[in-house]
Amino acid sequence: MEWFLELSSIQQVYWIVTGISTLFFLFILFSTFLGFDTDDIGDVDAEIDADTGAGFQFFTFKNMVGFFTIFGWSGISSLNSGNSTFLTIIISTVCGLIMMTVMAVLFYYINKLNDSGTLKMENAVGAVGEVYLTIGANRSSIGKVHVRVQNSLRELEALTDHEENLTQGTVVTVTEVTSNGILIVKL
Repeated sequence: MEWFLELSSIQQVYWIVTGISTLFFLFILFSTFLGFDTDDIGDVDAEIDADTGAGFQFFTFKNMVGFFTIFGWSGISSLNSGNSTFLTIIISTVCGLIMMTVMAVLFYYINKLNDSGTLKMENAVGAVGEVYLTIGANRSSIGKVHVRVQNSLRELEALTDHEENLTQGTVVTVTEVTSNGILIVKL
């Protein structure tokens, strides 16, 4: 405690900010590695047709903790190097803002790597596939086709408006998708 009382008031402020923010930083770091850091809302199985991506989030709790951690440590280093109070505040603020920017960019690009894996049937329109199970002429019976949708080979139900049955091995193109998810194909 003697050591802390011998410090100047600006040094005391920097050490307090550094101590608190470093504790938060370490807590966030360990909770992330242990898997407690999730933004999930549970197991929801729904398809949402909206852009709910994270976007570029500059002012978040994690970024603020990163700002104050780097702000504090760079300020302490600057004061220990003999810089003036004004220069120290500028240096630590710039270092903290750089840290916030780096973290925001990092989280932005990490969030862009997310892929839900949910099949969006409308992405099949225009895809070329191969009949697997015979499709009845004039939508008389449902067959199956192998078609690549969203970079994955899928086996999906299909109908056709063609005058003849489409037999196994026939190459077809998806023209539309019905409201219940059945593909409409043509030669």
